[in-house]
Amino acid sequence: MDDLVRVMKALSDPGRVTIMKLLGSRELCACEIISALKLAQPTISRHMKVLADAGLVTGRKVGPWVHYKVAERPASPYARVMLAQLSGWLEDNPGVAALRAALPCQSPCGAKPQAKQKEQQP
Repeated sequence: MDDLVRVMKALSDPGRVTIMKLLGSRELCACEIISALKLAQPTISRHMKVLADAGLVTGRKVGPWVHYKVAERPASPYARVMLAQLSGWLEDNPGVAALRAALPCQSPCGAKPQAKQKEQQP
């Protein structure tokens, strides 16, 4: 039950849902998330920790920043189901569309983001 509660709590915050929708298009540097949402770095770090602890995102260190992406193969079955559902939700939301459109093509920190890879079926 702990896994289910962790995933549901992670997605109960509108800011974290927005982050997940932004990450649905490509890997993002923490600096891009900070800039897009106009939130302080500690706030974004806390959101990312909650999402990572729920198994919804993964991160990789690039210099002083962390680049985040949607988890490709979450261990939690609840995370897998919610990620599958979330990918289709809010696609027509004007706020999400505006934030995505405002994202730069390249990360302001200078690191090249990795494109979202298609998941291979076993």
